[in-house]
Amino acid sequence: MLTSIIGTKIGMTQIFDKTGNIIPVTVISAGPCVVTGLRTVEKDGYQAVQLGYGDIKEKAVNKPTAGMFKKINVTPRRHLQEFRIKDVSDIQVGQEIKVDIFKEGEYVDVTGMSKGKGFAGVVKRHNFGGGPKTHGQSDRQRAPGNVGSQRPQRVLRGQRMAGHLGDETVTVMKLRVVAVDNEKNFILIEGAVPGVKKCLLVIRKTVKAKKFVKIKEAPAGKKGQKAKPAEKK
Repeated sequence: MLTSIIGTKIGMTQIFDKTGNIIPVTVISAGPCVVTGLRTVEKDGYQAVQLGYGDIKEKAVNKPTAGMFKKINVTPRRHLQEFRIKDVSDIQVGQEIKVDIFKEGEYVDVTGMSKGKGFAGVVKRHNFGGGPKTHGQSDRQRAPGNVGSQRPQRVLRGQRMAGHLGDETVTVMKLRVVAVDNEKNFILIEGAVPGVKKCLLVIRKTVKAKKFVKIKEAPAGKKGQKAKPAEKK
């Protein structure tokens, strides 16, 4: 069974639960996606499903891709992505995958491209503390400090320095599904997800089980009384 879908980030809002608590949620327009291809062990060496998402004009698609869509009798889609699964026998080409594969209360992993923030220094990029900030005698408030060494006399690979920040693939795991709107293909996920508005997202059922730790209660005396401290010997 396929447990992944492609969507678009709409934005953030807040809703109220049954007890009146405010829950910040991200609204995602997920699907509908169309199965545009199947990968099998016999032919490709692995099992996967290729999904197509988003509308695109036929004249904007190159001839090989247009021929592929025409062969499977599916209108062209803007985005194509494969998802590995264990069994593809119950999935057919042309089948629609909708947001109803998720249910309220489930946990999902959301993958997207984080916001690009351009060139950033070490204080913003790596949370460095910076140099002295008093007496006006230092011009090293946001400098990285020493990056070299006496032996070897070169900068070692992997040093944290200034550079490009953001615009990279980020996955946020174990986010709770607050609500699913099957009619509008909306899914509301608690908390924030990577990316700007209208960015492409991949939503998968979480690969990590949610674990709850039981807290042991401290032993107490009679009702209305506190437990007596241990006597010192």
